[in-house]
Amino acid sequence: MPATGTTVARITNVAIQPDTEAADLYRSARVAGFPADPSLNLQRFAGKTIEHLTFTHVYLGGAAAWRSDDIQQIDWALPAAMQDSQLNNVLAQYFPDGKPTTTFKPSRIFDSSVPARVYRDTIESLVASLDQSGTLSGFDLASSVFCLLLPEGVVLVDGISTGHNGVDSKHGLGGYHGSIHAKRGSKMETVYYAVCVYSEGTNGIAVFPDAWKNTCAVFYHELCEARTDPDVEDAIRAGNSPHANDFLGWYSLQGGEIGDIPLEEAGANLTSIIREVKLAAGSKTVPVQFMWSNAVAGPEGPITRKHAP
Repeated sequence: MPATGTTVARITNVAIQPDTEAADLYRSARVAGFPADPSLNLQRFAGKTIEHLTFTHVYLGGAAAWRSDDIQQIDWALPAAMQDSQLNNVLAQYFPDGKPTTTFKPSRIFDSSVPARVYRDTIESLVASLDQSGTLSGFDLASSVFCLLLPEGVVLVDGISTGHNGVDSKHGLGGYHGSIHAKRGSKMETVYYAVCVYSEGTNGIAVFPDAWKNTCAVFYHELCEARTDPDVEDAIRAGNSPHANDFLGWYSLQGGEIGDIPLEEAGANLTSIIREVKLAAGSKTVPVQFMWSNAVAGPEGPITRKHAP
């Protein structure tokens, strides 16, 4: 664990396509074409991780904004990927018990209009209103992530609606995860969220012909980051404070979060790390992004045996 005084130059929590503006054996699943680079390995900071994750999908814009088959596919594929034993074998090295689990709760449709451009403060206000309305009741907030899905055509911005705006999904942004602090009685609670665009064409990160597959792969990226580095938003808010990194879980001083490093290393060759993989149980496949594995010092696909924690 690094010393408390060590700080990260710029902490990020976004999935960005790098070339835009903005396996059966124990170690055989490292992606070809990625030489081992331990200098990019994740370090364990003082912040929390979420070994036993619960998540749900919140489809924004109302039922009319979504195709029922897209909802059906995402609601099946993303939980299947998050619960797959061979994908979780890669992540197990980052948890003390080495047994990460995921529970999916039924999705819901949020019946309200969505602006053409959605900013970070828009999302945070929405999460706060969902919490205040009781929509998030029944969840253990300490281990839950609420996945907000933007309807087709809506642009996501990594910036606030007033002042200087940041990179958007028309220029490589796929999504990001973060948190807000909400008051529950006399107690402050942290609410974790992830938000992604409907990735197709020139909006978001589009690798597959089917938009739902792209959307699923980007959310897989965000959820893996949320379980290994959930409080990164607080680290960002802390700015240049010497204690900013106290909020970080697993983070690379050189490369970012568990999903960011493979994206950056892949560059324009996104098909090397965003793929459909066969589930350990059954014959179906799911679209995912491969995560960074310290054990092989590179991006790694599903493996049949865990690395040591």
